[in-house]
Amino acid sequence: MNKIEELIEKYCPDGVEFRNLEDCCVILDSKRKPVTKAARESGEYPYYGANGIQDYVSDYIFDGTFILVGEDGSVVTEFGTPVVNWATGKIWVNNHAHIISEKEDVKLRYLFHCLQTINVRDLIHGNIPKLNQGDFRGLRIPVPPIEVQEEIVRILDNFTELTAELTAELTARKQQYEFYRDKLLTFETEKVEWLPLREVCKLSAGGDVPKDRYSKEKTEKYFIPIYSNGIGDNAIYGYTDIAKIKTKCVTIAARGTIGYCALRKEPFYPIIRLISAEPDERLMAEFLYHYLQTVKFKIPETGIPQLTIPMVSDYLVPIPSLQIQERIVNVLDNFDKICSDLSIGLPAEIEARQKQYEYYRNKLLSFKEKKV
Repeated sequence: MNKIEELIEKYCPDGVEFRNLEDCCVILDSKRKPVTKAARESGEYPYYGANGIQDYVSDYIFDGTFILVGEDGSVVTEFGTPVVNWATGKIWVNNHAHIISEKEDVKLRYLFHCLQTINVRDLIHGNIPKLNQGDFRGLRIPVPPIEVQEEIVRILDNFTELTAELTAELTARKQQYEFYRDKLLTFETEKVEWLPLREVCKLSAGGDVPKDRYSKEKTEKYFIPIYSNGIGDNAIYGYTDIAKIKTKCVTIAARGTIGYCALRKEPFYPIIRLISAEPDERLMAEFLYHYLQTVKFKIPETGIPQLTIPMVSDYLVPIPSLQIQERIVNVLDNFDKICSDLSIGLPAEIEARQKQYEYYRNKLLSFKEKKV
């Protein structure tokens, strides 16, 4: 029997009391103050909304340790649980997030973990998703004795601290990658040739989905990916048996995730909202991919926010020798692999730790209700 089982056997063998959330904490919603973006004065204090920090402002209205729960807007996760944030110190909170502080006999950190296990999907209503005051206050919370709460918090915080350390490491690696990328891809104008993108690449816009020749799932017949403008796996629209692009190239998102670049090494079929750049023999696709990540594409301020081939065709690209390109690519690919490769890099480790945390959180916070 492990320690948590011993504590439950000692303090609550017959189950635990369940209470409404409003009886487990101090709800501070009446003290929130929204401030329009135009009226905010820039400063050092975090300004919180429904799903986290929205800005930094020059003043604060709360000082302490709090839990913030999304009230309207982005208020529910993909698992149906509320959007929950932990906030400490001097902060400002607008009226899109519920704010609570600790009350006697219920640890605030215990509530933080517990709230993330409650499915609130059926409580979210309205054109703008909202977790209203009544439903929020009435959320049912299992309240074991304080000794059990403290042990649960100790266990779960070990997971969250490790995840935070790994996330900080990933952030540092990304900053390191960006530093070396920008340094390696900064060339003196007179020492390297610069050419417009249209002169060194075949540029083409994505077309319509081949509706009579595609499948949402990969099959023996349809195995060539159809790409749109999403990021990562979200860019895959489906599969076809037609390869419109057959060489290595870089795709540029023309709408939505505007300017997002991806390296495509295998044959694929691009659809709308995507521009493909197939480099000629003077330019490595990998080098172009890294370089285009440093480019801030100018987006029209009027009309539909989008990029078109005429808009990107005149952007200048440095053309060092292929030997130099290859050396730069090797350095940057190593950083990119550490940051991005979901099978071997830090993101995979973070994802594994997060799943481990969620497993133990759900297991530890599944209590039998004590019969009164």
